[in-house]
Amino acid sequence: MCGIVGYVGHKAATPMLLEGLRRLEYRGYDSAGIAVIHRGRMKIIKAAVRVDELRELVGTPGPGTIGIGHTRWATHGGPSEANAHPHFDTSKRIAVVHNGIIENADMLRAKLAAAGVTFASETDTETIAHLVAAAWQAGAASLEDAVRTALSEVEGAYGLAVLDARYPEEMVVARNGSPIVLGIGEGEMFVASDVAALVRHTQRVVFLDDGELATVTAADFRTSTLQSVRTAKTPTILDVDDARYGLGGHADYMHKEISEQPEAIGRALLGRVDERFATARLDGLRLDARELRAVRRVKFLGCGSAYYAGQLGANLIEELARLPADAEPASEFRYRNPVVEHDTLYVVVSQSGETADTLAAVEELKRKGGQVIGVVNAVGSAIARECGRGIFLHAGPEVSVASTKALTNMSVCFALLATLLGRVRDLGVADGARIVSALSALPGQITDILEQENEIATAARQFKDARGMFFIGRVRCWPVAREGAQKLKEISYVHAEAYQAAELKHGPLALIDSGMPSVVLIPDDELLSKNIATIEQIKARGGPIIAITNTDLPEGLADKVIRVPRSTRELDPILLTVPLQLFAYHLARALDRDIDKPRNLAKSVTVE
Repeated sequence: MCGIVGYVGHKAATPMLLEGLRRLEYRGYDSAGIAVIHRGRMKIIKAAVRVDELRELVGTPGPGTIGIGHTRWATHGGPSEANAHPHFDTSKRIAVVHNGIIENADMLRAKLAAAGVTFASETDTETIAHLVAAAWQAGAASLEDAVRTALSEVEGAYGLAVLDARYPEEMVVARNGSPIVLGIGEGEMFVASDVAALVRHTQRVVFLDDGELATVTAADFRTSTLQSVRTAKTPTILDVDDARYGLGGHADYMHKEISEQPEAIGRALLGRVDERFATARLDGLRLDARELRAVRRVKFLGCGSAYYAGQLGANLIEELARLPADAEPASEFRYRNPVVEHDTLYVVVSQSGETADTLAAVEELKRKGGQVIGVVNAVGSAIARECGRGIFLHAGPEVSVASTKALTNMSVCFALLATLLGRVRDLGVADGARIVSALSALPGQITDILEQENEIATAARQFKDARGMFFIGRVRCWPVAREGAQKLKEISYVHAEAYQAAELKHGPLALIDSGMPSVVLIPDDELLSKNIATIEQIKARGGPIIAITNTDLPEGLADKVIRVPRSTRELDPILLTVPLQLFAYHLARALDRDIDKPRNLAKSVTVE
């Protein structure tokens, strides 16, 4: 969600902060600001503006060499200069930037107001600045102690950075449920909520764990717990360079990431396909054949697109491994007091590895002794560290809010998992070889789909004025329909709903008319004739049809037909997903939407 950057070193902090904030714009935000210390004074500039506009407000950068910055996505109070971060205490000596939600903010505000504090904003974050000031007044020995004392009163999630104008050589950062990463430079240190803000300057990073603080200077850092126990951190070397965060000649990141899918799938398959034994190798699971055979059920947990990918994964597990499998939103799982079974494999899925609800589900599973693996894209993320084992997606950096290549790699990794589980059970060599061969063919087949972009763009523009759309799929393609509807909604703002084809007659057909197109997924499988019958019902009521298919359809059945290559029946849904990404993308472009930064949405949902 919100973005945090910080810098302390020998260079002017302001340009570093502004550049870092620009690299975090994809996370979604409605206001931005920076605070820089120079000659014992705190200079704060903030407004309900984009980063480029903030740059204009800043003007000529000052010489201060320590500062913090923030892009805010509103939770408490609407977008405004007053509610933008950084927030400060009454003296404007202390500045705070914060991601997350302080759950007891109302109580803290009342307590501070009773002590004579006057608030300048509606936010929960401002309470932290005043609590730090109060800790100083109560005799805190250092900025770290003051922050620790303040946080002892806070309930909720936070990733934060704090400055005090009297201490212009250090900042204090802390994490509880919202990511903070330190970047280690030469005579300089960086702080951010996402490595995207750091990779231009360093690949050596340290990820804070929940309940940790760090005091950061230009030369060093030290970490400790909220209980003042020192902790030891070993730097991680990031396997990513700055160039991979560039647009590479594309108009926006979503288009770039759609086009990168063949290469991304190639990375996901590298070293994981065992042609000799017609199976998959997933060493990161740390489960041998005996342990895999002991699994009696598989449950996928994720949010948004990761949940839909989990549904697709559950279908693959049931088809290939013949194990009961299902998917559930992680946001619901964590609150319903689930029955956790010792022989169930829980697969938690998150592109960022920081999704708050999914991380909470992991923690609940571990408390109850569940066997859990993580499927994430971000190495070093909270879910990856908490699970300790799993499958990395290797999709590369994904910047656009709407997930494309990470989603596709989730499906590919689930196919690998299903193949592995199947081969230690009843999936024969011939069927294993069939799946392995089909997986290896996916990069080339997706390249073929991408070459049809102009045709798909024409179809999207043709239907840009629709008041809404249905996305229709059955069984294997039901999760694909749900993902297609979500993509269209989130980047074009056109209302879209997904339905299982057989459910249309139970209510949704009442909405069908000439202004309500239906995107129908029609693989060449055992349900082909039933899908054709569904289209006939829609056409009989005047509904336009966009068919996504890998087979020949009766002449005139659909108003527009988009063809994809044929894979195995189990993997066809992966290929059918890609045209829906391009369709949503080009329809959103035709409506002049801000595709990479859709309104009200953020890339990483690190709060409930």
